[in-house]
Amino acid sequence: MEERLKKLENLKNEKINPYPYRFDRSHSFRQVKDSFDVLSVSQESVAVAGRIMAIRGHGKTIFATLRDELETLQIYLRKDDLGERFDLFENFDIGDFLGVRGPVFKTKTGEITVMAREFELLSKSIRPLPEKWHGLTDVEIRYRKRYLDLVANPEIRDVFRKRSRLVGLIREFFDTRGFLEVETPILQAIYGGAAAQPFKTFYNALNQEMYLRIADELYLKRLIVGGYEKVWEFCRDFRNEGVDRFHNPEFSMIEVYQAYTDYQGIMELVEALFDHIAKKFLSEPKITFQGKTVALKPPFRRLSYTVALNEKLGFDALRAPMEKIDEACRKINLKPEAMSPGAKIDKLFGELIQDHLDEPTFVIDHPKLISPLAKEHRQNPDLVERFELVILGTELANAFSELNDPADQRRRFEAQLAQKEEGIGEIDQDFLEALEYGMPPTGGLGIGIDRLCMLILGQASLRDVILFPQLRKEAGH
Repeated sequence: MEERLKKLENLKNEKINPYPYRFDRSHSFRQVKDSFDVLSVSQESVAVAGRIMAIRGHGKTIFATLRDELETLQIYLRKDDLGERFDLFENFDIGDFLGVRGPVFKTKTGEITVMAREFELLSKSIRPLPEKWHGLTDVEIRYRKRYLDLVANPEIRDVFRKRSRLVGLIREFFDTRGFLEVETPILQAIYGGAAAQPFKTFYNALNQEMYLRIADELYLKRLIVGGYEKVWEFCRDFRNEGVDRFHNPEFSMIEVYQAYTDYQGIMELVEALFDHIAKKFLSEPKITFQGKTVALKPPFRRLSYTVALNEKLGFDALRAPMEKIDEACRKINLKPEAMSPGAKIDKLFGELIQDHLDEPTFVIDHPKLISPLAKEHRQNPDLVERFELVILGTELANAFSELNDPADQRRRFEAQLAQKEEGIGEIDQDFLEALEYGMPPTGGLGIGIDRLCMLILGQASLRDVILFPQLRKEAGH
């Protein structure tokens, strides 16, 4: 840094502004390469810019490699062309941003190159890139200083470009099917719509405690009450819970609600969405994640939650005494004392069945005691009309035939509150009042976007598809 600061001072002494306001580019590096045949004949001067990634000096000539967002490009500087200005380049370093103007040509080795007739420093990098920046692999540094990760690893930049494209395809899918994209409150006086612990904050202007939303469900359903028939939201939700490769407390998801349909109709919608992604994003309808390859071609398998669990346990989980459930938990090293009855059953299902589902599977018809917002199953009052989409052991989507009976909803909220289950701090009376005005039959859906991107892009952890994952604060910062 001391050396670079000296060079910065040298440039200022030469009346060079090391941080100019603007540089007008005529071509990106890719455009230069794609148009080389025309440019090399016309000898048109191009204006290009990028970060210096390598410098190779040969007396009165210098080759340097620049990188813009997508490509690298070589530039060539000669003292005979640049005169005294050539000597300024000794104050430039790897990491600096440079603008160059000049014609293009090919070197003897066939590399497309810009002959620098003019050059301009666009930003002086006073802090050197980390040692071995060209292959930055320290995971802690990569996540904590994502900007260095993006500089050092172009393939990481590509992951996030692909993520952006995937999100765009999801928007395209819902837009073409007549869904209205909306925005609902992130700060909520009463949190709900999922089973999770919230983050708390304080609203000074209202002089009251607030919560960051754990789900969008209750507000989106209000819109169905209000007369919209197809609504969806791309949202950031927040759950004050643990962090691992499949969980991040701040995460992206979509929630979708469609009037006059049920969970069967939503299954068909999800299959259509994955078919859309497979056709427009993937070269073939399959994904590979951690050495396993699965097909995404609908229709997806349907698996009954209770039938699968009962077969695995050897008894009826919903009829068995709680001592038997506790014993089953202990056999797989779960601690039942710390869990509600519903959580015990759900943990057993996760460990014994869900973790082993590779092919896309709709797990359907969950127990009522773990699904307080879903409509009772029309054939079995102990179950609800709900599904979760599981791929490679990972839950990607959760959907219901939505509960629209306000009296039933109130009873379920009260039962949740009495058991002090996560996801309800107090009963949302305004939501219940909305239901009392009438909500048509509705199918609802939530999809975890970070998990979806993780699987489709073949990344090992959620942190690999989140640009700035939350990390513990560094000591001294």
